Amino acid sequence: MINEPYVVLTAGDHSILESYKHMLSGLGEYLGIGYEVILHSLENLDHSVIKIVNGHYSGRKEGAPITDFALSMLKKIQENKDYSPIIYLNKDKKGTVLKSTTIPIVGEKKKIIGLVCINFYTDVPLYNLLSSFMTIDNYTNPEPIYQETFSENIDDVIVSALTVAKEEVYNDYNITSQNKNKEIIVLLYEKGIFNIKDAVIKVAELLNISKNTVYMHLRNIKSS
Repeated sequence: MINEPYVVLTAGDHSILESYKHMLSGLGEYLGIGYEVILHSLENLDHSVIKIVNGHYSGRKEGAPITDFALSMLKKIQENKDYSPIIYLNKDKKGTVLKSTTIPIVGEKKKIIGLVCINFYTDVPLYNLLSSFMTIDNYTNPEPIYQETFSENIDDVIVSALTVAKEEVYNDYNITSQNKNKEIIVLLYEKGIFNIKDAVIKVAELLNISKNTVYMHLRNIKSS
């Protein structure tokens, strides 16, 4: 007898779940040691795990079944019709306390098609956690610290990027005075600033040049 799917997934639903696979890889790498991250598809509960990061903690692999606790979380989500993440403490077979979260994935027609489950194993030594966060490599070859603009106003993003670009160009004495604006625009182009609506006009105003001059530099950049 062939098991009927728990949830019938559309092509769109499958695409959504596939996109989550890529997200899980990045999330697992960012969180680092101590975190197990699992993606469940609700199409087949017998083999619901379609992506897992750090599965060595629980011994699970892709193709593993959904857990009883994940099922109870799913039932709670469906009954309450609340798709907010659920955060809770639980234990594994060894008695290790886990801080966990279950996050529903909503597909087409507003139905739940999958779950993202994250388990943090609290028995991981603090030294190991700190080592994974700041490796020896970071001390010998420190990665650059970037300045990111957090703002509710898109104009602030343009102004901030322009300020950084101007500082870099003005401190480079190999760039002649007549080429400084051009090099500033090159840096802004490389950062994708001109994908923002009206960025050309804003940059022209701040540099006290015409928008046609900005467009000219952009054409030259693209052609080269």
